Amino acid sequence: METITCIIVDDEPKARLIFDEVIGRYFKGRVKILASVDSVKAGVAAIQEHRPQIVFLDIEMPFETGFRLFDYFTSIDFEVIFLTAHKEHGINAIKCAALDYLLKPVNYIDLMSAFARYEKHQGAHASQLRIETLLSNLGQGLGITQKIALPTRDGYSMEYINDIVYCEADVNYTRIHTITNKTHLVTKTLKAVEDLLAGETFVRIHKSYLINMNYLKSYSKSDGFQIVLETGQKLPVAQRKNDEFMRTLAIKSKVIER
Repeated sequence: METITCIIVDDEPKARLIFDEVIGRYFKGRVKILASVDSVKAGVAAIQEHRPQIVFLDIEMPFETGFRLFDYFTSIDFEVIFLTAHKEHGINAIKCAALDYLLKPVNYIDLMSAFARYEKHQGAHASQLRIETLLSNLGQGLGITQKIALPTRDGYSMEYINDIVYCEADVNYTRIHTITNKTHLVTKTLKAVEDLLAGETFVRIHKSYLINMNYLKSYSKSDGFQIVLETGQKLPVAQRKNDEFMRTLAIKSKVIER
């Protein structure tokens, strides 16, 4: 098995020490740490010198946040796994870009999963696309103008979040239907997709369906709890989801009570 090379960029000496100990104890011979540095500036120099496969990048650092590291590169030929002490707002943008992150202090189970995902999805072109998606989302803030990196069997497909009309469960996969009549088969469960798109705009109406409320055209109780989307699809609303759906409808629309 080929050795995975990496560098660590984290301003906390203790965090770097723990990381080094976990790698040495559980991944000896499989993972090699080429450098361990404490700032974005030092991280840029280490990347240019060592050309690692993975950069473990702390988000919150003095002087420059981890996100600023990408300002120093015109192209990204390494994978990035973010490190953070807590789930701050940037995590949503990271997840939408299909980039990985680990909560500190890191442990071998999370690292094992991270390395497995790297080996499955590695590729410089895919990494470049996902970094561009991340930076675009961070620049625009959270919202429907964000893009999302949809993991497919062949790699990733980038879509604007508000172009997604509805999502449909397909066993352990999800079919993403867009306003441009494209359908993506995503290698995530509907629950995982729901977690990524969580908010008032996307609502789970059924065990098999998650809809974008911006494309809701009509709703009928008499027709077996059914909605019609602007694109013409008719989808059922599960009875146990009906109350939640109606509450969201009241928030998103001016509903006139009978």
